[in-house]
Amino acid sequence: MKVIFMGTPDFAVGTLEAIVAAGHEVVLAVTQPDKPKGRGKSMQYPPVKEAAIAYGIEVYQPERVRRLECIEYLAKYQPDIIVVAAFGQILPKEILEMPKYGCINVHASLLPKYRGAAPIQWAVINGEKASGVTIMRMDEGLDTGDMIASVAVELDAQETGGSLFDKLQDAGARLCVETMKSIEDGTAVYTPQDNEIATHTKMIQKSLGKINWSLSAVQIERLIRGLNPWPSAYTYLSGKTLKIWKATVHPGNTDAAPGTVVKADKQSLVIQTGVDRLSLEEVQLEGKKRMPVADFLRGFTIGNGTVLGTKQQ
Repeated sequence: MKVIFMGTPDFAVGTLEAIVAAGHEVVLAVTQPDKPKGRGKSMQYPPVKEAAIAYGIEVYQPERVRRLECIEYLAKYQPDIIVVAAFGQILPKEILEMPKYGCINVHASLLPKYRGAAPIQWAVINGEKASGVTIMRMDEGLDTGDMIASVAVELDAQETGGSLFDKLQDAGARLCVETMKSIEDGTAVYTPQDNEIATHTKMIQKSLGKINWSLSAVQIERLIRGLNPWPSAYTYLSGKTLKIWKATVHPGNTDAAPGTVVKADKQSLVIQTGVDRLSLEEVQLEGKKRMPVADFLRGFTIGNGTVLGTKQQ
């Protein structure tokens, strides 16, 4: 099929690669504009743009896909299908109705659960046992279109946002190519979503990573895993930001207030939470490298009774 591909981050790259490998003609890759990144604020290509250039695919980066000039630009390619994966903009009706086979979306959840942004991170944060990918026919709503195919992926006990991202990227790429085949040969089945059981997720912001030590150790540990590698969970120690990359739940409580260090020795750092305790395993103090907590404790002295979480100390 003649394909217009629309996507932006790493998650979308695997799907683009799979579509090309399957022999489809990707006539255009539409992605978000380049953005400044890093301390030098140099302009950086979106991952999909980098992949498209490597394949010799033309790249188009509209500020607003709803604008008439964008709609007219896409129409001239006369696509059979438009495939969308984490593009980052809502498509207007004119684009949705443009291709012969419509527009399909690779969504990283088992719809109708986790519509919206950041379904991967929220699945980990909320303690889901399974997640997955759904291929749906797009409509004018936010992830409300008919489902065509889905695949479930189990989460393991140490699943992070990053590791689940990789699993769903691979699963979504395979499923998208399979679904495109069924659409083209007329065997695809379109199933309406049950709006009564739909759930929605919020955008992930850096502020979400600030640890509330009054939560349970289980909730905090899930937050740490869900926000790894971005934007990361963090607290404050001696007025500096302390990112926490890995931790273990220790059942049982002490009389200490949440956020208090209840055990600090050469090998371990244990914090009282609202329910149970949390043993920090891998941390990163502001201005330092990420490291195992034992290495961190060799260069930073922390005593029992130290309270985490206050920026001014």
